[in-house]
Amino acid sequence: MMPIQDFLSDLFNPDLRFLPKALAVAVMSSIVCGVVGCYVVLRGMAFIGDAVAHAVFPGLAVAFVVSGNLIVGGTVAGVVTAVLIAVFSQTRRLREDSVIGIFFVGAFALGVVIISRAPGYAGSLEQFLFGSIAGIPDRDLVVVALAGLGVLAVVLALHPQLVAVTLDREMARALGLRVFWYDLTLYVLVTLAVVISVQTIGNVLVLALLVAPAATARLLTDRLTVMMSLAPVIGSVAAFVGLYLSWSWDLPVGATIVLVLTGAFLVAWLLAPRHGVLLRVLRFGY
Repeated sequence: MMPIQDFLSDLFNPDLRFLPKALAVAVMSSIVCGVVGCYVVLRGMAFIGDAVAHAVFPGLAVAFVVSGNLIVGGTVAGVVTAVLIAVFSQTRRLREDSVIGIFFVGAFALGVVIISRAPGYAGSLEQFLFGSIAGIPDRDLVVVALAGLGVLAVVLALHPQLVAVTLDREMARALGLRVFWYDLTLYVLVTLAVVISVQTIGNVLVLALLVAPAATARLLTDRLTVMMSLAPVIGSVAAFVGLYLSWSWDLPVGATIVLVLTGAFLVAWLLAPRHGVLLRVLRFGY
């Protein structure tokens, strides 16, 4: 394995400018996904995160075909799909997961059809699905940073309402909260978190960045504020370690980050102070 000091040296090597850019986007994505992912985990809406990850794909494809900004294209597609899911989910005849399933497979199929019409179809599809460490333009750093700050600002402003809707929607209705609009806001926040993460970790793997850090933090604490502080830290550390390992061993960066996140979750599942399985067995015998 490459010594850590060599990796740090490469980060400051002017001939390897893509490396610190990839790390910056990965860390920013981890922070945003870590915070938003706490709502996803608490509400049990991982399927919605997966749906949004697929829903942004046609927007990414259109942006690629017309040489536009991938983040803008993905955001527009994701927001449109989020609105449709929120609207159609209001009917009592259909469960929310049924509506989500219909829209996310339809959106993903549309994206595959669009990207198949572009030159270099196979390579482009692989980049979208699994990320590209060397394919992050300078302008996207600014877009990701601004989008991330916007997401965190909305979370800070609406945190009590989002928590109420996340934990008990019926109680939130009884309190007079407009659940539909907060549902829609949460879908849009998830969309933005997914879009800014796609280029580094890929469309297929981005759900792990959204769910795994928050789930790991959930095992380590019972307090929401601590959970929302821990999750971005866990995600950021995993991004750094994953990038380091992928650079050392020439591995796919997105998949490596996901494996690090999975390893962190398993360690917490076994050894968490209050909820760890292994420690509970050793302490109580079951």
